[in-house]
Amino acid sequence: MTELSALADRVERLRATSVLCVGDVMLDRFIYGSVDRISPEAPIQVLAIERESAMLGGAGNVVRNLVALGAHPAFISVVGDDVPGREIVRLVGEHATIVPSLLVEPGRQTTLKTRFFASNQQLLRADRETRAALGDQIRDQVLACAGDLLAKAGVMVLSDYGKGVLAPEMVAGLIALAAGKIVVVDPKGTDYSIYAGATIVTPNRKELHEATAMPVDSDDDVVAAARHLIATCGIGSVLVTRSQDGMTLVQGDGAVHHLAAEAREVFDVSGAGDTVVATLAAALASGATLLEGAMLANVAAGIVVAKVGTAVAYAEELVATLHHGDLTAGGSKIVAPTAAAEIADLWRRKGLKVGFTNGCFDLLHPGHVSILAQARAACDRLVVGLNSDASVQRLKGPTRPVQSEAARATVLSSLASVDLVVIFGEDTPLTLIETLRPDVLVKGADYTVATVVGADLVQGWGGKVVLADLVDGQSTTNTIRRMNGARS
Repeated sequence: MTELSALADRVERLRATSVLCVGDVMLDRFIYGSVDRISPEAPIQVLAIERESAMLGGAGNVVRNLVALGAHPAFISVVGDDVPGREIVRLVGEHATIVPSLLVEPGRQTTLKTRFFASNQQLLRADRETRAALGDQIRDQVLACAGDLLAKAGVMVLSDYGKGVLAPEMVAGLIALAAGKIVVVDPKGTDYSIYAGATIVTPNRKELHEATAMPVDSDDDVVAAARHLIATCGIGSVLVTRSQDGMTLVQGDGAVHHLAAEAREVFDVSGAGDTVVATLAAALASGATLLEGAMLANVAAGIVVAKVGTAVAYAEELVATLHHGDLTAGGSKIVAPTAAAEIADLWRRKGLKVGFTNGCFDLLHPGHVSILAQARAACDRLVVGLNSDASVQRLKGPTRPVQSEAARATVLSSLASVDLVVIFGEDTPLTLIETLRPDVLVKGADYTVATVVGADLVQGWGGKVVLADLVDGQSTTNTIRRMNGARS
């Protein structure tokens, strides 16, 4: 079996792959608050709402995961002429790499799932939806769009959530249009014969049992049930997701592969199936084998279940995990801003305070070490923003930096006081601060709170600014000056 570390090179090939996703889009709304009393009207908790957020769910979450992996997905779905539908259109539009075909069917209720949380504990989920199949006119429009978009896509994903977009007649039409291409299906219901002609389907253990009425308790049971689907439903292969038991890939040629679970700590399995489908599809679009795609999907699933809510796995996280293990458990510390924001959010959900400081850190000296140590003492996890080479040159002049950004990031990441390093290309870290939303912002005492970039933002969301003591006589510029003097 291919070693995980050898798959890291494959992740880079996922970027800019073309995948068409067709399926049931929904809006996931999250309402967070606190509970400190019981209602006088009934024996129920009273949630004092503090904040709300919304994101793409269902097939929309598959597309979010494709974007996070660097793929360029095309997306076909149907929404209603309502507020949730318009919110979905807006959220899809925020991703420049998505080619959207969001069709509106009058009279249709856009699927909306609202989840209520208190102290990271989900209290209730309330759903609004339509399950009716699409009308003939809108169905023909979906098929026409798919025919056009399949000309460029190497892989088609059918993300079936049972909300009516992928009714049997629609599925048959889409698979026929995709003849000669790879079709990945995240299935729904118990009749998998509607997916005849698909390359691979990805049921979980419970779905496999319901589709076959066969036991799925042991490895042999899962393999037998998967082979039954292949033999009776005209499906090429089956990838079974088995929660804490990992995954099982059963191929049409008879090959069987059991993949151990990659998750180290499970916080939330919401959307993990979407991550599996997206990663598998992007991998196959890049030319990976089914086994390579399944292995990458298994690692990606391990990443997202360690996050809270409907999350995604970023390409940078995949690479870091393949090379070094879980980012949040001592793996690679050098990450992109998007991945850093996900990790910082996970830390906060665990009750940890996230700190941030930044600088060029060209030649690391005792002054730097002292500030970093003070910064780490003021928080539970410290993220360091590092100016890119181009940024340093603009700030310090054409002879700087002395060390490349890769070298500077490597040195910083070796320090015990530093938990993550993020390279940014702007002259100031303001955008990065907005992305990370740290609880603590740290700079040297040669600044005042009023002159610290981002101080107003951090204080605005309830964080604090810390001015660290300086070590006298420590300066990279003076060190370089003394070195040049010694040479002359």
